[in-house]
Amino acid sequence: YPDAVIMAGNVVTGDMTEALILAGADIVKVGIGPGSVCTTRKMTGVGYPQLSAIIECADAAHGLKGLVCGDGGVTVPGDLAKGYGAGADFMMLGGMLAGHDECEGDIRDEERDGERVPVGMTFCGMSSDTAMKRYSGGVAKYRASEGKTVEVPYRGPVEGTMQELMGGVRSAMTYIGAVRLKEVPKRTTFIMVGSQLNTVFGG
Repeated sequence: YPDAVIMAGNVVTGDMTEALILAGADIVKVGIGPGSVCTTRKMTGVGYPQLSAIIECADAAHGLKGLVCGDGGVTVPGDLAKGYGAGADFMMLGGMLAGHDECEGDIRDEERDGERVPVGMTFCGMSSDTAMKRYSGGVAKYRASEGKTVEVPYRGPVEGTMQELMGGVRSAMTYIGAVRLKEVPKRTTFIMVGSQLNTVFGG
């Protein structure tokens, strides 16, 4: 399929990123365990800090003219800016977009003041029992579920959340003087302060 765009993963090291691109992947998905409904790190002991993974994998991919997609760990708009600053070409959002009208799944409602109002929606990890049953007939007998199913608050149309996310990234770009997303990693410096990783942007 020479005209198909192939995304493969998930990986967290430069070596595996290079291996996937050399095997034909156009985009490599980066992230093991950072998602809000992912339990891989608890179940397997395997994982890697997401920001470090994106930095290392993006460096490896771009050297081979490949692309990377940060998958998981975004909890606030600033995390998107950091992902792009680390070199991600794309960022995936799960929990940040869960609970909106556009999501797949049933909206749970309750009676309040005599009317039914939406209050919540189910959200599950792709390696959870719920997702495995839905998409592949259940968890294989030789393995365990590595995701959980939770209820998130109902959040209405996604438009408002997307505006907040894009507004945060746009504002970050104005702080660092980047006109295009491709410029963001060139204008970003990450500095470790104590046990917290703070971001310092410079032009």
